[in-house]
Amino acid sequence: MKVIYQDNHLFIVEKQPNQLVQGDATTDKDLLTEGKEYIKVQDNKPGNVFLGLVHRLDRPVGGAIVFAKTSKAASRLSDQLRRHAITRKYLAVTDGSVSRQSGKLVDYLYKDRNKNQSYVVDSGHAEAKKAILNYTVLAESQGLSLIEVELETGRPHQIRVQLSHSGMPIVGDQKYHPSPIVGQQIALWAYTLGLDHPTLKEKMAFTSLPNEREYPWNVFGDLLGKTK
Repeated sequence: MKVIYQDNHLFIVEKQPNQLVQGDATTDKDLLTEGKEYIKVQDNKPGNVFLGLVHRLDRPVGGAIVFAKTSKAASRLSDQLRRHAITRKYLAVTDGSVSRQSGKLVDYLYKDRNKNQSYVVDSGHAEAKKAILNYTVLAESQGLSLIEVELETGRPHQIRVQLSHSGMPIVGDQKYHPSPIVGQQIALWAYTLGLDHPTLKEKMAFTSLPNEREYPWNVFGDLLGKTK
């Protein structure tokens, strides 16, 4: 487990691609359970370890994620999330050139839970939820674009479906790319978390970067290296 930061209240780690955040019917080992086991050994804690789930990342997506080590921290971080006070930025590599170098995408999404897939729908749809993100193109090379995305809302598969709907499908997205590369890992990474410390009230920021040697991140390896 790669720990980015921890103290008495925060536990911020780097989730690996294809790892579950929380256990499901597959019974595959999940990050929440792994974190509890890590803290139990590290702190030599008897009995059950509390670790609060604050937010999630899609299973294929890697990057920074925060857990709460106390119930007080869990409550205050959840409140920050509701108020959109937690900054969440992602890096994505998309196919093709982007017509606008920056912009705001506002859509209404419906999630079909049976198919585990989200769709852009009309605002009048009975189960539609508003989804907002901002994006900036950082670089273009070899027919690909490196994009920074900042979420204003946190809907299921939001970045993936909104970018695809806008003609910017993410490389390796097996669900929302019209012509996916079979077996290619999705090029979407949660690289920045910004939050107020739940007890100290200090603003804190944490960074995690994808492997710049792996495709398609290696196309922008020099830029990613400078981000560290």
